[in-house]
Amino acid sequence: MFSEDVLKSEEAAVIRLRSLYRRYGYTRFGMSKFEEYELYSRNRSFLPSDNVITFTDAGGRLMALRPDVTLSIVKAAPGGGPPRKLYYSENVYRPAHHGREVRERMQVGLECIGELGVYDAGEVIMLAERSLEMIGERHCLCVSHMGFLSGLLGGAGVASGQIDELLKCVSGRNASEIRRLCDEFELDDAFCESLTAVAALYGPVGDKLDALRSLSVNGETDAALDEIEQVCETARRLGADGDINIDFSIVNDMNYYSGVIFQGFVEGIPSAVLSGGRYDKLMRRFSKHSGAIGFAVYVDLLERSGHQPGRLDADVLLLYAEGDDPLEIADAVRAVAEGGESVRAMSETGDVRYGRLLRLSDWRSANT
Repeated sequence: MFSEDVLKSEEAAVIRLRSLYRRYGYTRFGMSKFEEYELYSRNRSFLPSDNVITFTDAGGRLMALRPDVTLSIVKAAPGGGPPRKLYYSENVYRPAHHGREVRERMQVGLECIGELGVYDAGEVIMLAERSLEMIGERHCLCVSHMGFLSGLLGGAGVASGQIDELLKCVSGRNASEIRRLCDEFELDDAFCESLTAVAALYGPVGDKLDALRSLSVNGETDAALDEIEQVCETARRLGADGDINIDFSIVNDMNYYSGVIFQGFVEGIPSAVLSGGRYDKLMRRFSKHSGAIGFAVYVDLLERSGHQPGRLDADVLLLYAEGDDPLEIADAVRAVAEGGESVRAMSETGDVRYGRLLRLSDWRSANT
């Protein structure tokens, strides 16, 4: 047997998340590290980067190291039928930000695929919020809805070639650029003000729905807001106790995503540690007529950020002075460890998180 305390934060998070997903009926989905490159070449815009590592196998096929898990699951999933609930913990291979090297990234996530209802989406939102809670006590899940943005843009007659530029401005909360583009595209002033207001809107779902309803323009936007309300309330009834906020700066590709989308954040990590949404349109691209919603947790960010949620580096920090006898330090460390506490010996405290401080001089006095 081993204690979770001896694991790295990344390893401990994987164990906790797997246990959570199994508790709600999700089963493990295993897959190869490789896929035929064609899978990714046909869905490049779904991927976070165009850079995919390829090689030719012994049979002459062009293969790729997997940069994404969702595409592999969608490829294997049957269309239609009752929801199929899957979870995974897999490495993906993506370029680093500067693009000169490839980074292996650990992801844990889940997918719910089939004939989905409000309950299924609410359960996924709840599990996303609970996943964040397991990573850090102070966390926030932010939700958006591609249907609302689609309805707003469609109601104003925005041309398909203009949508991406406007959505990029919404994502950046760039009000001045939204107004400039609306002027350039000769879009209605009322639409411009509505889109600017949507981009700036942020706060708890219950507090912001009335403001959003005042900006609703058609049946599609009304339905999107109804879905957000019902899904988030279902999540709360299932036990999602943390902050769930409206944030329409969360934007995904309209060619793939059609409903609720979301991102999760944890205090101490500057970027999103969780991302997901409803991607029925991706299923259609595989000629599968069913719904799909899921998310991924980027657990590798915990290790790279040094994030250790709710944990100490050691129960005891043994502080010794320069010149102290290393054999005496060893005796003190052994005594503390054999007493059942974790211990770290250092000559200065640094940024170590510890339960209590024990000076070697005090230990010496107590044991002589």
